[in-house]
Amino acid sequence: MDKTDGASGEIIRLTDIVKTFYIGTDHELEVLHGISLTVREGEFVSIVGESGSGKSTLMNIIGLLDHPTSGEYLLEDMDIGCVRDNDLSHIRNREIGFVFQTYNLIPRSSALKNVEIPMLYAGVKPAEREERAMELLTMVGMEDRAYHNPDELSGGQKQRVAIARAMANDPAILLADEPTGALDSRTGRVVMDIFHRLHEEQGKTILLITHSKPLAEETDRTISLLDGTIVGKSC
Repeated sequence: MDKTDGASGEIIRLTDIVKTFYIGTDHELEVLHGISLTVREGEFVSIVGESGSGKSTLMNIIGLLDHPTSGEYLLEDMDIGCVRDNDLSHIRNREIGFVFQTYNLIPRSSALKNVEIPMLYAGVKPAEREERAMELLTMVGMEDRAYHNPDELSGGQKQRVAIARAMANDPAILLADEPTGALDSRTGRVVMDIFHRLHEEQGKTILLITHSKPLAEETDRTISLLDGTIVGKSC
């Protein structure tokens, strides 16, 4: 994997990122229009915008789930455009934790087994997987639900399991896409408090994708998107 010299402390650098989707033979839709931004190690950054602003597309690119049409992406000084797909999967599993609005838990597996999944793909031994999974469930207050399947959990409980799973391989970056969007305000507060603890106590770099300005105001810095373009940044 090619590396390039980056600015000290930067963990993410996007330069002129364009994303185009091709619709039919003669039609294309440009969703991101030359996005440039940096995130420093240990920052808690929110990316804010209404539906259709390009937030989720941008997160998919940052999370190595999709490729930009053009532009440069440096992740921990690695030029992602020079990395093979097989290596991208490895980097994604080890370096990035995902938390989605819809939880994305495996229905027929217990909370414990769901948390173990990233470690399974990373080749961690079964006993070590189980021990760390239980530690993570304890961290999010879900140790007493370790052997319950997702259909036996509330929405807030599912999201706490999803956060524990995102932390399984101790990633450098957490990407949270509308993590409180399906929750009531009280439960959403519990989830946000967990993110704050991970940021403050473990120094995790967190990118929060949200349409909620009050939630965004809780983070170190806000990047505002409108129609695939950055229209504002706040410190």
